Amino acid sequence: MKQIFAFVLLTIVTAIPSLAQAQFLAPQDSNSGSIDRIVAVVEDEVILQSELNDAVAAIQQQYANQPGQLPPIDVLRRQVLDRLVLMKLQLQRADDQGIRVSDSDVDQAVQSVAAQNKMAPEQLRAAVEQSGMSYAAYRQQLHDQLVVQKLHENVVHSSVSVTESEINNLLNSSTYKAGEVHLAHIQVSIPGGASAADIQAAQNKAEQALAAIKGGMPFKAAAIRYSDAPDALDGGDLGWRRMDEVPPAFVDTISGLKPGQTSGILHGPTGFHILQLVDQRAQSKQMVTEFHARQIMIRPSELLSPTQAQQKIQDLYNRIVNKHEDFAKLAKDSSNDDTTANAGGDMGWFQQGDWGTLIGQKVADMKDGEVSQPFQSEQGWHIVQRLGTRNSDMTSEIAHNQARQAIGNRKADQAYDDFLRDLRSGSYVKILVPELEEPATGNGKASS
Repeated sequence: MKQIFAFVLLTIVTAIPSLAQAQFLAPQDSNSGSIDRIVAVVEDEVILQSELNDAVAAIQQQYANQPGQLPPIDVLRRQVLDRLVLMKLQLQRADDQGIRVSDSDVDQAVQSVAAQNKMAPEQLRAAVEQSGMSYAAYRQQLHDQLVVQKLHENVVHSSVSVTESEINNLLNSSTYKAGEVHLAHIQVSIPGGASAADIQAAQNKAEQALAAIKGGMPFKAAAIRYSDAPDALDGGDLGWRRMDEVPPAFVDTISGLKPGQTSGILHGPTGFHILQLVDQRAQSKQMVTEFHARQIMIRPSELLSPTQAQQKIQDLYNRIVNKHEDFAKLAKDSSNDDTTANAGGDMGWFQQGDWGTLIGQKVADMKDGEVSQPFQSEQGWHIVQRLGTRNSDMTSEIAHNQARQAIGNRKADQAYDDFLRDLRSGSYVKILVPELEEPATGNGKASS
């Protein structure tokens, strides 16, 4: 799971390119002069031809410099329609669960996109409108993505847990591999309750994809043309991930590849997969700087005004620096920090950000033995004395934390993929335009 807010998550299936790249999608009047029609019914909602046209035009705009990467237009329309269907289903389920996104949440998303593009929010708005898209429609796209992100979090939170035994089993496993890999993939899905014919059709499609790659088609183009995964129209790029985040069934296959090589067809629980190892890098030793410090904190209260708190911390500073009174005793007698006062203010060994940005920066800028001038944080007034520094090998601890995250991410991916499959197969979806239906020899998807 990416920590930063990714506006086109692998689990959020939309027809919107990366907003962080400032690609603003102008509505296209591709059906000008004709009456708009309904192309699909999704539960009690509909998808219009104009919606599909706009989404297809957005993908074509995204690949304007590489049009050859896109599949034939009939295949592209079916792919995009499937993403629109799945997006509507997710939004409907989120609404059923009472998931809401406020205007302030959207404002924060706008600010984040603007910052990533080195723009002010006003400049971002101007760029959106200059592209021909209404700013209201742009905010609605952000709103919908935030809603689906919250739905994803709810699904994962309720179904994913990681135990210490799982972490230890992974780290001690003979199949555990260190390092990181940059992967791309093609996934040909098998629908829930698939028949033997569905499975055979999916396998045939995977074989066509592999044959195309062996025949010289770039992997990215093959992913766009054949993959059913939400990231298909992004070329199947999975980005960098640690080897312990890769499903165990695929680890040995990836370990046997060299950068640029492609696997054969792998049969997984959700369908058939083809993997490409784009690049790899070894795990390095994880050395971090740790600080040892102690502090006194005076917190304003009903009995101590902010001015009095500031005066008290200044008095304590003078007693320590000028009168050479014992720091530990003064901390035990006067500090309002419950976690350190009884230990004479001792904060133990910590990394720079563990006690907050402000304290971390103060300690990093000091010398051993130095006592800081009083400074104010949100908690109160502080005096900090740096006692020492050391470089620590945190490789094992970091590996433990990464193993926990990897297991959680792997379970989360599987949980949400299962959720989407169940959501799609258990919902009423009717495709009203025959040429937009999946062909019988495709990947087994069918209208409900």
